[in-house]
Parts: sequence; C-alpha cells; structure tokens
Amino acid sequence: MYFSPRSRSRSPPLPRCRGLVRGTLPCWGLHPNREAFGIPAFATFPFLTTGILYRKIQRGFEAFEKNTGAAHPFASQLKRSTKRGKGDPLTDYSDGLWYGSITVGTPAVTYTVQFDTGSSDLFLPGSDCDWTCSGHTLYDPESSSTSSDIRQPFFLQYGDGSSTVSGEQYADTVTLAEFKATRQRLGAATTYSSAFESFPADGRLGMAYTSLSSYGASPVFQSLVSQGQVSTPVFSFYLAESGSELYIGGTNQDLYTGSFTYMPVTTQVGIYTMIALDSVLTIFQGFWEGLFDDISVNGRTVIGRENAIIDTGTTQVIGDTRSVQAIYDQIPGSKYDGFRTWTIPCSFNTPISIGFSGKAFNISASTFNLGPISPGSRDCVGGFGGFDGLGFWVIGDVFLRNVYTAFDLGQNRVGFASLA
Repeated sequence: MYFSPRSRSRSPPLPRCRGLVRGTLPCWGLHPNREAFGIPAFATFPFLTTGILYRKIQRGFEAFEKNTGAAHPFASQLKRSTKRGKGDPLTDYSDGLWYGSITVGTPAVTYTVQFDTGSSDLFLPGSDCDWTCSGHTLYDPESSSTSSDIRQPFFLQYGDGSSTVSGEQYADTVTLAEFKATRQRLGAATTYSSAFESFPADGRLGMAYTSLSSYGASPVFQSLVSQGQVSTPVFSFYLAESGSELYIGGTNQDLYTGSFTYMPVTTQVGIYTMIALDSVLTIFQGFWEGLFDDISVNGRTVIGRENAIIDTGTTQVIGDTRSVQAIYDQIPGSKYDGFRTWTIPCSFNTPISIGFSGKAFNISASTFNLGPISPGSRDCVGGFGGFDGLGFWVIGDVFLRNVYTAFDLGQNRVGFASLA
C-alpha cells in the first residue's frame, strides 16, 4: 500500500465519518487540504514497487556505475523479472464468452476461467462443492503443498444478482501465461448458483482493481506486478471467433495496427485515514471506468458523454433503458422484447460507433447481431441491452470484439487500437 507524503504543516481536522470501509478505514471522501500532502485533486498512484519506481532506481544505479566505474553495492539486490509478455489463448464460447487456462497449486493443476475485467476475485469449484459444480475440474487445497486455509468464507454476486458463488478462501500458487503469483488469494466454492451450473469454464478470474475485491486481497494480475513477474504492468485482449488471446505483460503487436487511443480511468475514490495524528488521503480505482464521448447511429449522435466501465465479462453493451431505447429508435425494424433486450432484423446493417478520447470506433453488424431469437427467425438479438440504476454504461464484448484493448495498470488507462 502506498501512503502519500505528510505535510510538515498542520492539516485540517479529520472530517466526521458516518461509516467504516471493511471495518478498517475510517472514512470515505476527499480530504479538504489534499494539496498539503502533495496530492493533486485527481491523483493516481502507480505500483511503486514496479514500473516508475523500479525504472527510477535502475537509472540511478546505471548512472552511479557510469560515473564511478563500479557497480552500486545494492544494484545486485534490485531483482526484477526480465520476462517478456506472453499470450494466453482464449476459447470463444458462442460469441458471448471467452475463457482460458490457469494452473493452481503444487503440483500444478489446470483450470479454465473466464477473465473478467468487471470484477477482482478468483474462484474455482472446490473439492467440497455440491452437485452444482459437477462437470468442472475441482480445486482440492489438501492436494496442494502450497495451499493455506485463510479460514474466511466468501460470497460473490454477479450481474443482476442471480449469479452467485460461495465457499471458503485459500491462498495458493497461481500461474497465468507462465507468470507465477505466490500466496494468491482464491475462493474454493462449495455452491454454484444455477447460472454457473452450465458455465463453460471452471471458474472466473477478476482483473479489475484491488479495491473491488470481496476478499480484500490483491487480484492475480496485481500480484504478478507486485511480485516482479511482469516487467510491464499491462494486459491486453483480442476477442474473436478464432485466435483470441489474453496477453500478459504488454501488447501483442501482431494483432493491432496504428497507435492506441486511451481512455483515462477517471472514477476514483478518496479515502483518508489517520497516520501520526495527520489525516492522509489515498486514491483508489475500482472498475476500469472512464468516459466515452458519444454513441452514434448512422452518423448521428444519439448519446452524449457518459461514464462507462470496460468489462470483458459482459457480452452486450449495457445502458439505462431510456437511452438504449433512443438508440434502437434509430434502427429500422427494432423491437423491445420486454426483458431488457431488443430485437433487430437479422439483415441489420445500420452503422453504430462509440467514441473515446476524440476517436470513433465502429461496431460491425456481425458483432452487434447476437443471433436469431429462435431457429429460423428473422428477428435477432441486438447487441445493446438495458439495465437501470447502475449509474454508468457497461462496454462489453459486442464493442470489444471490434478493437484490440490494452488495460494499463501502471498509468491507469484503457487503450483501444484498430485490429490488424
């Protein structure tokens, strides 16, 4: 955890708090004198054990050796992985879900997981799981010499609340694309809800920020970064019918062309706490959330600037029902089906785009069209869905299949590039 520098001058008193965060942090909110601690209004903090701090120290050691002719006495202790980034192949399940493989435990056992940028926790079906986990590879912590029981239960809820998982928390070795995270927190499920009974993967691996973790623990990718397993704190997705890939430790330049257009992760939560009688602000990110410029249909702007999260774990693009209806009003032959989804003619070819940071990215007709509502029907499911009360849009795979997407943890941004 990074703590900001404390001011030498006396800071304002800690504002009155009305609640606790996980029972440990005294209050939510932005400190009224955050500049006194050297923290700008919208500060973000990179992982100082890697990335910026590592490069700063490394350059210092290089300059020391150049100027003195001898290596710095601590240079040999600056251990850092020189591993290049590596891709993990993904399997496309019905153009709506992509999953890949990880190994867990010692000896290593292979499991399939959906990689989800809209959540932060890893769970697998445990050896004590009931019949709801049948057909999946079960995680048995007693068979792993590197597992340890955290002795805490967990309960995870996804989507509209009907998809739930519960069980016991453990720590074990998790390997993703040959990068190894030790003492990684994960959940061994004892019960899957009905939504997960037919889930094609064994479990789910969250890739959002630590502050969203129900375990209160570092997600897998953040562990790889903090443990020096990856040199570049970036992971990237290429989602397609074939050749799909999650790339760990950078980007795969064979899969995109041109430069990236970046959406800064702008939604942050300020938490202040007491350290040596001074109140100190720390900024946390949660979702990969920022702003899109607009959504256009047939060249006409229908939706203006809105908050959105970038979520590989969601198939559709989700917005409030009123806004989504306004989009479908511009699509000839579209109809609301009464359950948060709309149908479009299967011959749909209306141009739709979403703009980020001044650039519009088109959604192809083939990715917007999610297939017929029944065999032989001329009506197909549309790629945008409605859900009220979220407070932001969810940019899912319907959009992400049209771009190469890089999630930059070091600079807190999401980049989009044109497909090769």
